[in-house]
Amino acid sequence: MEVFKRFIILLLLGFCHVSMAATLEKKNQRKTYIVHMAKSQMPAIFQHHTHWYDSSLKSVSGSAKMIYTYDNVIHGFSTQLTNEEAQQLQSQPVIIGVLDTGVWPESKSFADTGLGPIPRSWKGACESGTNFSSSNCNRKLIGARYFADGYETALGRIDTSKESKSPRDDDGHGTHTASTAAGSVVDGASLFGYAAGTARGMATRARVAVYKVCWIGGCFSSDILAAMEKAIEDNVNVLSMSLGGGMSDYYRDSVAIGAFAAMEKGILVSCSAGNAGPGAFSLSNMAPWITTVGAGTLDRDFPASVSLGNGRNYSGVSLYRGSPLPGKLLPFVYAGNATNATNGNLCMMGTLIPEKVAGKIVLCDRGMNARVQKGAVVKAAGGLGMVLANTAANGEELVADAHLLPATAVGQKSGDSIKSYLFSDPNPTVTILFEGTKVGIEPSPVVAAFSSRGPNSITAEVLKPDMIAPGVNILAGWTGAVGPTGLATDPRRVEFNIISGTSMSCPHVSGLAGLLKAAHPEWSPAAIRSALMTTAYTEYKNKQKLQDIATGKASTPFDHGAGHVDPVSALNPGLVYDLTVEDYLGFLCALNYTESQIRILAKSNFSCDASKKYRVTDLNYPSFAVNFDTLTGGSNVVKYTRTLTNVGSPGTYKVSISPGTPEVKISVEPQTLSFSQANEKKSYTVTFTGSSQPSNTFSFARLEWSNGKYTVGSPIAVSWT
Repeated sequence: MEVFKRFIILLLLGFCHVSMAATLEKKNQRKTYIVHMAKSQMPAIFQHHTHWYDSSLKSVSGSAKMIYTYDNVIHGFSTQLTNEEAQQLQSQPVIIGVLDTGVWPESKSFADTGLGPIPRSWKGACESGTNFSSSNCNRKLIGARYFADGYETALGRIDTSKESKSPRDDDGHGTHTASTAAGSVVDGASLFGYAAGTARGMATRARVAVYKVCWIGGCFSSDILAAMEKAIEDNVNVLSMSLGGGMSDYYRDSVAIGAFAAMEKGILVSCSAGNAGPGAFSLSNMAPWITTVGAGTLDRDFPASVSLGNGRNYSGVSLYRGSPLPGKLLPFVYAGNATNATNGNLCMMGTLIPEKVAGKIVLCDRGMNARVQKGAVVKAAGGLGMVLANTAANGEELVADAHLLPATAVGQKSGDSIKSYLFSDPNPTVTILFEGTKVGIEPSPVVAAFSSRGPNSITAEVLKPDMIAPGVNILAGWTGAVGPTGLATDPRRVEFNIISGTSMSCPHVSGLAGLLKAAHPEWSPAAIRSALMTTAYTEYKNKQKLQDIATGKASTPFDHGAGHVDPVSALNPGLVYDLTVEDYLGFLCALNYTESQIRILAKSNFSCDASKKYRVTDLNYPSFAVNFDTLTGGSNVVKYTRTLTNVGSPGTYKVSISPGTPEVKISVEPQTLSFSQANEKKSYTVTFTGSSQPSNTFSFARLEWSNGKYTVGSPIAVSWT
């Protein structure tokens, strides 16, 4: 007769009960277990429940096989595990630390329903302060700290009547990023009915630790470093930082310095690429030990069209939901003709003449002040609505806003056409038609115009950004302290808000990194980033290249890095490009950093080996940035060495380069790599032979290793400077 022993197991990826099907006492003896999984709680990252089961099993055992999968009598599978493996399965917690404006703990995104005890590995705290107590934390939001000493030293004491001197989020940004990374599942989420559905973070079962470092007056480096120090001590697994680093050398950049220390402790640091696009060299957070994330769009939009008195319609976007416009065409005026100010066309505070806009819809040009503030200016002057027109700086990029009055945003081309009508018709009229939420928008994703671009201004041989992720019109949790516009004049309060920026794309990758860490606890931060990069996609299903909305043409690796993240493929990348602390130290030696400069980053007595030749091109990065000097003339030859580690099944991989580029010859040696066991390493060398080209010439290609099952891709960007 079988003796059954039952215990509850909490996975990052969901609940399961495990029944032991036999009692055997030997420590390393395998026993048969029946694992009960909560199928309804399967994360969206998995396309099928069997993939989830397989990932859960592989997270504790590289050799265990599923005996059966069950879908009717129970949801789950049976397998053989050792006592130690069963104990590991008992808890696979991942903790994501978020440095931002704090957290609104009452948000449903931080509900801890169904979560087990706080992980034993957690060393952090839940600090009390203004409008916040330790009881605001729970088994989901397991830590909350705030750092204001640097801020107060520079700007004086915090006015607690204006912001909370505590982890509480009075801004909304921090709640949005934290819930994007690891928010719990919330049914019935929306913003005023827009984007209605179920909200969930990337890693719904991960735990969240919040570190408030940003205040009304900004985010100070001393506070950021102090927060990173504590996060490392607290034992987070991933650090999500939707804030800007500088463009200075790594040893002068506090984010890069703190991120190096985190990397040494096995913590992946994910940062925003910045919102300074589409210009070249606009990136921040470029250190190779940081995962740098740009922004792309979703296949969802919020159309609100402009209908002119001449019968023409122009597409726009809006998140306005309130009192409708009168059901007729209304008088239409250009802001530049309703002002005495030279910049009145921008609808800056106090620039509109009420007598000229009252009862009318106003066209404002984008630029200088916040988009939502322009609407508030029009409303305060008595306008009934607003058309917000992009200028050349923003092109055709459309970002939806929850305006305070009926308003829509249109691209530059539409804006120019609408202005032509405004200036030529003696009695122009207009109305705005709000069309709700539409999905299935194509092409999607496209690179957002605001997303910062390469090349890397500090180390040209390291391609940045690393990847793009969703960052336009993202729905996530929000603070109860301010309305969706963030304006003081906005009386509305919402549980979820839709906003845009690389601040939104960064936590998507942070959450995905948490999922990969749970599935592969032994992977280093570099291995996790490699898996995300080498499985990212650069083409749509119709084989057309990803587009850049700023140009309307194909985007390049300087825009999208390795491509758009593909969570399911990243779980099983086949091969990874791994990096150790010693590899990064060698990289610093290749940059000719002095001992004291290296010590700022590494905080050790490391010295570069004078007998060794260090090369930046040997950093084992999953991408290639090649630079030729046009001043030297003639043919240039550059060699890059890379090492791949097998994390999949045995196999032989063959290399391919596409497309062929006449400006540069690319050869790989060897052209095949065979792996017979897990964690086996094989190296290869890529030789780039460049022809003579004018300065500011660029060429792009892609290198792929494939065994028929896995494809391991790397972008190539070649520059002549």
